[in-house]
Amino acid sequence: MPSHPTRVTVRQLADGAADTPLLDDTGGLDTPLTVVDLTGAGADQPSVLAAAAQRARVADRILLGIHRGGPPAPDILTDALDLTYVDAAPADDRDERSTVVVADALRAVADFASRVAANPQAATVLRQVLRCGDGLDARAGVDVESLAYSTLLGGTEFARWLARRGPRPLPPPPHGEPVLVARDGADLRITLNRPERRNAYGARLRDALTSALTVATADPSITRVTLDGAGPSFCAGGDLDEFGTTPDLTLAHLIRTRAGAGLLVHELADRLEAHVHGACVGGGIEIPAFAGTVVASADAWFRLPEIEMGLIPGAGGTVSIPRRIGRWRAMHLFVTGARLDAPTALDWGLVDAIGRPEPTTQASKRLLQTGNSPVMMGETRA
Repeated sequence: MPSHPTRVTVRQLADGAADTPLLDDTGGLDTPLTVVDLTGAGADQPSVLAAAAQRARVADRILLGIHRGGPPAPDILTDALDLTYVDAAPADDRDERSTVVVADALRAVADFASRVAANPQAATVLRQVLRCGDGLDARAGVDVESLAYSTLLGGTEFARWLARRGPRPLPPPPHGEPVLVARDGADLRITLNRPERRNAYGARLRDALTSALTVATADPSITRVTLDGAGPSFCAGGDLDEFGTTPDLTLAHLIRTRAGAGLLVHELADRLEAHVHGACVGGGIEIPAFAGTVVASADAWFRLPEIEMGLIPGAGGTVSIPRRIGRWRAMHLFVTGARLDAPTALDWGLVDAIGRPEPTTQASKRLLQTGNSPVMMGETRA
């Protein structure tokens, strides 16, 4: 991919400038990113905008808009693009989920382009997954995500990341129960309990979490479920020491889609409230984003780093996060790996409230066993 992405006007987009084949003669990606200038020629002509939007909806490559000053960016086109960076917030009250306001749009475009250039396969597959996800139910969306994730696990970009990281020993067994479950009447509290690993979403924690969530789905007398985490962070994402250790990609896909935590949280959404704090990375926000209510502490921060590993979110994030903030801002978070603070997450709708986390003490509450399911033992997230 060239160091500088192709840049076109709205009129050029309408005339087919982004319609060239995505793959070159050698089978490699040919300019997977095209930047569309929303203040250039054709931006003020409704017929040109409509034609450009139609081209954008069927394009194969990532289309990134840039808007610098002047009238607000036209919704008909920003909705059809994958993301648009703007230098200033709109003066009206329109829903602007298709745009991200930045201090310097040119710099934001350059950073986005560099991320795509570093991992063009993962970024392109991500774009396909986000586009496919529109209109799918949660289960089908997770299936699509996992199929794409499994594809990328066999790709050169993930292999390169693994080689740079070098061999890592498997994580030690947990000091105690990886997940604590306590019931008080109709209330159930589920607490991630590997603070020594910042509650990393590894196989043992995942298995215990899904077992705990299954308790709630099977018992309608439980009317309120609270999901939180012990220690300084809610969840620091997938356990990196387990990445690249999956012996069977097909079995890993089936476990992600039929034995993961995300869809269980989605099933419990009307009853489940997630309380997050500190680092909420990767699965640490992908899973709670399925909840009906997400309450973040003031120190909470969010990051999706998978693209820089040659992957895409794999814990349901391409389903849960776009449903909260739109596929456009999700594209921004996924590709750039930007760190989002709690106030911005609240403004975007990634979380529903900012408050003080409730204590996670288990005194005087009935603890439940959350034993591991045999079919889930030994599989890792990657």
